[in-house]
Amino acid sequence: MAKVEIYTKWGCGYGAAAKRLLDGKGVAYEEYDITMGGPKRAEMLERAPGATTVPQIFIDNQGIGGSDDLHALDRAGKLDPLLGL
Repeated sequence: MAKVEIYTKWGCGYGAAAKRLLDGKGVAYEEYDITMGGPKRAEMLERAPGATTVPQIFIDNQGIGGSDDLHALDRAGKLDPLLGL
């Protein structure tokens, strides 16, 4: 199964929606809470230059964007192959 990482902030509905989709598929993921900024926020900005919104989602170190992008991949039938399902 693919390595999935998601950068989130507390109370973000988009982050919650992305996690619900992943949970529904039984996919494990590493979640990094950047609500208070810090080194993980800096890491996210380095990995996804220009990205200022959360969530930012990475599958096997490939940035796929946010919740809308994750759901679009799922609708197109492209998410499961990326996840190794």
